[in-house]
Amino acid sequence: MLLDLPILKKGSFYYIKDGNSDIIMEDKTKRGLTIKETSVDEKLKVTADKGMIHDMDGIGHWVPIRWYFAKSQFDLNQVLEYAEAMDKKYTELRELTCPDDD
Repeated sequence: MLLDLPILKKGSFYYIKDGNSDIIMEDKTKRGLTIKETSVDEKLKVTADKGMIHDMDGIGHWVPIRWYFAKSQFDLNQVLEYAEAMDKKYTELRELTCPDDD
């Protein structure tokens, strides 16, 4: 089960786990979102579990929950680059939407 896999790295918004044949990157902000499909992620071009979120107009959007990077094609450093970019994006979004009251 994915919950039991060893964690290789973790950031504020991600986990990178060691699967049998894949390095798995999970988006912590999507925890609890039901997986509705598994397909190729358009941006990263790897298999991803996806869920559906709805905006305030009720329009559904497919969002990746976790990505599967084949160990035969990717190493931990490559996956870490994607994870750190995601962490940076979410950190900037948090700072923009929830500024400190200092």
